[in-house]
Amino acid sequence: MFSLHQASRRTPLSRQDRAPAIGLALAGGGPVGAVYELGALRALEESIDGLRLHELDIYVGVSAGAFIAASLANGISCTEQCRIFMGTQQATLRFVPELFLRPAYREYFQRALSLPGVLRDALLEILRNPAAATPSELITELGRALPSGIYDNDTIHEFLQKSFSMHGKGNHFDDLDCELYVVAVDLDSGASVRFGDQGHRDVPISRAVQASAALPGLYPPVRIGDRYYVDGALRRTLHASTALDRGVDLLIGLNPLVPYDAGDTGLPLKALIGGGLPLILSQTFRALIQSRMQVGFRKYHTSHPNADLLLIEPEKDDKALFFTNVFSYASRTALCEHAYQATRSDLRRHAEILAPVLDEYGMHLNTERLADTERTLARSINHDLEGHAAVGRDLATVLDELEEALQTTAR
Repeated sequence: MFSLHQASRRTPLSRQDRAPAIGLALAGGGPVGAVYELGALRALEESIDGLRLHELDIYVGVSAGAFIAASLANGISCTEQCRIFMGTQQATLRFVPELFLRPAYREYFQRALSLPGVLRDALLEILRNPAAATPSELITELGRALPSGIYDNDTIHEFLQKSFSMHGKGNHFDDLDCELYVVAVDLDSGASVRFGDQGHRDVPISRAVQASAALPGLYPPVRIGDRYYVDGALRRTLHASTALDRGVDLLIGLNPLVPYDAGDTGLPLKALIGGGLPLILSQTFRALIQSRMQVGFRKYHTSHPNADLLLIEPEKDDKALFFTNVFSYASRTALCEHAYQATRSDLRRHAEILAPVLDEYGMHLNTERLADTERTLARSINHDLEGHAAVGRDLATVLDELEEALQTTAR
């Protein structure tokens, strides 16, 4: 689903004394959101001649989108990221989903140590004021002993750090040739913080991404300096204004979370309520996300009239995306292919209105490639590696497995 807001008061690019600035803003959405974005981004890049997503001017990433944005800003192409996440033999880095679902044992242990003190305080409160010792008060008091997150998000920092190192890239904002902003929320103030801004540039990029993706309840808050940070999507979905305020001429935004609309899909009306609390919460969260997105984009059209804005989202009747667990990696290959094909279909449908906008930036739709109905994501990301020696790929896999075994033994 495409939303295009064209500039209304921009000086023609042909009369400007500078090259146009292009930005990319990626929203969150858990593992499924990241996989959708990778498939959509690959479809965009190969279908638009002149668009190189790892060579843009400004990147803004929130939560799972920050993971991809940080890698693109560091010059790791969308193609290579697809290979890594899809686990292809040609990937330069082995992706092990189980590592991202490792329980937060340290958090569990620290909370367990606090349990005697919590029980003591609860007992003292009951003795001091028996009338106020209601079940809700006791639950609140005992809740201090519950872990603040289920999974260990240090794996996000470790994976990105390793990825940057293997590709010969740096892990600091000052190492980049472009602007990168990773958005998180300060837990103690509730304010958005843009890592990459002045005053927030001395943190490793991988640690900033870990903070931006720390969804409360799923991952513990991330300590940076003397502050704690959680998921950047809690304040805003896309934070597109971060790039627009810096004068981008063309902003491409991706939001993988939209509410599901059964419409004429043939699903029974009770499909969502019958799915229980997980589906109800998912639908509610998606509705809030898209509502904020729509309000923001309507404002951008008047607050930033000099910029062209292109927003890409799934269709509201996309069953494959909605009914996949947001935090699951199991179906990532099929889902990435689905996002790739859906985006290609959108590009074909909107070619007439997209073409003149892209022409302004020296880019053009590759209609021949879009018309190729046999084209798949696997073919797209592996076509230039088909002649590589299998022994080289096998050696890389063995070395990755050896390194993981050594790290496990050390732990």
